[in-house]
Amino acid sequence: MAYSSLELRSLVTQDNTLELSLLDVDIADPGPDEVVVKVEAAPLNPSDLGLLVGPADMASARQSGTAERPVISADIPEKLMRMVSARIGDSLAVGNEGAGRVVAAGSSDAAQALMGKMVGVIGGGMYTQYRCLNVFQCLELTEGTTAEEGASCFVNPLTALAMVETMRMEGHKALVHTAAASNLGQMLNKICLAEGVDLVNIVRKPEQTAILRDIGAKFICDSSEDSFLDDLTDALAATGATLAFDATGGGKLASHILSCMEAAAARSMGDYNRYGSDVFKQVYIYGGLDRGPTVLSRNFGFSWGIGGFLLTPFLQKAGLEKGLEMRARVAAEIKTTFASHYTQDVSLAGALSLEAMAVYGKQATGEKYLIRPQQ
Repeated sequence: MAYSSLELRSLVTQDNTLELSLLDVDIADPGPDEVVVKVEAAPLNPSDLGLLVGPADMASARQSGTAERPVISADIPEKLMRMVSARIGDSLAVGNEGAGRVVAAGSSDAAQALMGKMVGVIGGGMYTQYRCLNVFQCLELTEGTTAEEGASCFVNPLTALAMVETMRMEGHKALVHTAAASNLGQMLNKICLAEGVDLVNIVRKPEQTAILRDIGAKFICDSSEDSFLDDLTDALAATGATLAFDATGGGKLASHILSCMEAAAARSMGDYNRYGSDVFKQVYIYGGLDRGPTVLSRNFGFSWGIGGFLLTPFLQKAGLEKGLEMRARVAAEIKTTFASHYTQDVSLAGALSLEAMAVYGKQATGEKYLIRPQQ
């Protein structure tokens, strides 16, 4: 049985314009190792916004079309067009992950085993009513798990687990995380508390400190406080954390972390060394809450590294066995460690309202949206 699906698309045009719209697409019958999922819930993650709106100036956004088929248009600054030149004229499906029930399955045993099951899925193009995917892109959820509970079972949970695994693989003993009161940050705290890993949390507001205190976080540093750099250095000295994951990206925060790591290491140094300590310090940038340049003040010696971090390359490096182990843990703890909370449900059309975009576009802690494609 073929399915017709309403799908959210993002298009960049030759005249420096971003266009978001809803299109009707036909879903092909599944191949032997494929299933068709009726998508019931899909989260709006910060990682989705890069494809959804890219470098467009959303202050210029205007809405047209109808209530059922809205169209959002926004200007892209000329100087930023080179960032999206490869996708000009290519209408792209959006949405990294979601959840729903399998309504059609291919002939293989693996596909047939998922028929009628509630699954979490990843694979792009999830802001749609139906999606055909390979069985390996699906995670069978435990009986009684809802689509809302399973919608965010890949990106944040596996990234949080990957951070801890990276710490172990690279020989560090504790972690630093920025934007730490986020959904992902709360998951990371629960993992670290359960496994006895020290975690230094960096937040931007006192109310975010309260969120983390409520789940048992011990080391919390508020970057809005005058004492932030001293507080961070003290926390790093207490934990020995030399690995950080930064969701901010731009600005001086990565530099501050490296500087404070060096200051913490200096407390246990003997003689002065003009090259700094021999303690290796690493910051991985995995987000872009600040779209400005990453600014480094080279006052942290010569034993350091800074780079990007993405989930998919980590999983390739970790191997199939570790990946399957991580997925199984997520499915088992989806209602506890890896629970996600949403402040607003919207339909596909509702996701393309200027009012909704103004809220979820801020990527603010505690303002997580869930798309309900069947509404």
